[in-house]
Amino acid sequence: MMFVEPIKEGQRVIGSDGGHVGTVDALSGQLIKLKKNDPESSGAHHYLDLALAVAPEDDTIELIVPAAEAKERWSEATE
Repeated sequence: MMFVEPIKEGQRVIGSDGGHVGTVDALSGQLIKLKKNDPESSGAHHYLDLALAVAPEDDTIELIVPAAEAKERWSEATE
């Protein structure tokens, strides 16, 4: 299980392949909210399930899936 305390605004989110997925804006329940001003976001907030994340290291959160798959799984609404 992922510990949420180390997740902070501004951390980079990358896929298991090292590809950029987004930048953390905040936590919303069990979802990581990504900033809408990140180049990968197309101007919208995106949300990723916290279960996809591996423990963060410094300024980066790595996911257990490649970047392209993470983008297929993200949602634009929290509900």
